[in-house]
Amino acid sequence: MLKADAVCVGYGEALALSNISFDLGPGELVAIIGPNGAGKTTLVNALARLLPIRSGGILLDGENIARLTPQQLADRGVAIIPEGRRLFTSMTVEENLELGCYRAAARAHKREGLEQAYAMFPILGERRRQISGTLSGGQQQMVAFARALMARPRLLLIDEPSLGLAPVIIKQVFETIARIHATGVSILLIEQNATKALEAAQRAYVLDCGQMIASGTPDELRQRPEIGAAYLGHGH
Repeated sequence: MLKADAVCVGYGEALALSNISFDLGPGELVAIIGPNGAGKTTLVNALARLLPIRSGGILLDGENIARLTPQQLADRGVAIIPEGRRLFTSMTVEENLELGCYRAAARAHKREGLEQAYAMFPILGERRRQISGTLSGGQQQMVAFARALMARPRLLLIDEPSLGLAPVIIKQVFETIARIHATGVSILLIEQNATKALEAAQRAYVLDCGQMIASGTPDELRQRPEIGAAYLGHGH
């Protein structure tokens, strides 16, 4: 479904990402883990067509999307949940959700989309008229999830969903990701919390210093001493 082939991304003269390759099949949940500063958000922005790539290819269903606009990418069924949620904090919960209906297919089913969002996130239904900036961090993350789902995506790019959240809220966030995945949506999860990401994912890649340094199933990665020590807190 989604494939990166030797992607390079740079800022000025410096390369931020070098020869990045990975793939995600239909219906898969694949994680990309790595420390802060590894290049994870740069990768998301390149995949989302918010940053140009220097070389390499990004394929969606076999089509090279490296020169598409973000809107063209959205029209192909790709939605992004950005790091930091990026809600319109002076608008209500429901107004934020309605902004997710930027695809024609989604606009035609806006009411149905809202009903589905409130069924998945009952607390948002209770607070649909509340200004989103007054919600807790966890509730704001739920709005970000629900807004992305309003676009009826086939593929969801999720960037650092646990960032800045308390452990009990992080647990709820990953339960939500599992529920979304169970509906058939393909998910690429970019996450610094390697332990939680490996619990959620079917396969994972490790990104560090702008390069993919490892890949495998969660069990395979957990069993590699250098991965456990560097990213999972083993051996400390």
